Amino acid sequence: MSDTLASHMTGVIPTDNHANKFSVQKLDFFYGDFNALTDITVGIKENAVTAFIGPSGCGKSTFLRCLNRMNDLIPGTRNEGRVLLDGNDVYAPGVDPVDLRRRVGMIFQQPNPFPMSIYDNVAYGPRLHGVRKKAELDEIVEASLKRANVWKEVKDIMGRGGLTLSGGQQQRLCIARVLAVEPEVLLMDEPCSAIDPTSVQKVEDLMAELKDRITIVIVTHNMQQAARVSDYTAFFLQEVAGEPAHLIEYDRTASIFTSPRDRRTEDYITGRFG
Repeated sequence: MSDTLASHMTGVIPTDNHANKFSVQKLDFFYGDFNALTDITVGIKENAVTAFIGPSGCGKSTFLRCLNRMNDLIPGTRNEGRVLLDGNDVYAPGVDPVDLRRRVGMIFQQPNPFPMSIYDNVAYGPRLHGVRKKAELDEIVEASLKRANVWKEVKDIMGRGGLTLSGGQQQRLCIARVLAVEPEVLLMDEPCSAIDPTSVQKVEDLMAELKDRITIVIVTHNMQQAARVSDYTAFFLQEVAGEPAHLIEYDRTASIFTSPRDRRTEDYITGRFG
């Protein structure tokens, strides 16, 4: 393996039968005058789990939030380049960010249930999109909680506040809330870093169960988790403080962890830095 295939690797897309759900083309992202990410070109595969790995501060979460325009909520941010979802630019004029975030749901590092009952947490999205019949809401709530591997734990306490649950249960409740609006993509920003090991296993099992129907992208600092749950892995790196971060390497997870093409990738996954 050569020390470096190129100064920065930004465009290698594995060749296989998976279509691209997202195609990102020459993306640069800015916080005010600071160029945080530069020249990101990558295809996120449909109906697969893709892990973003790299040291803290290398732009993984920033890039994740570019995919459903969550960065729009931060004053002074902007981006250049294109982010295509099923071939359509999510930053094009006329795109409704609220509808985009229904299609591309997000789970955050810290569980964030709404201050309402378990039932109402899950029913919130469907109600917002016009579902009014109780029988239909009941069906959606139960199905979503089952898909999130938390139904058995909460089915007899549906009227209890979501904030009364344990941290791991809260995170799975938040996943159920996202699933209730039938997203096409699920973005997960370090979803297991603040929950107990039992819940980590349940969330990982959930990803394996969902990926046949939902495209999943996860940011994780846990190399073992990335190796366990993902089909593809993207390695990000900011080599010099104050300079933009780059996408160094992207490939099938097995290749990244057993035969990376770039020395920097190997150094990171073997713990030489980061």
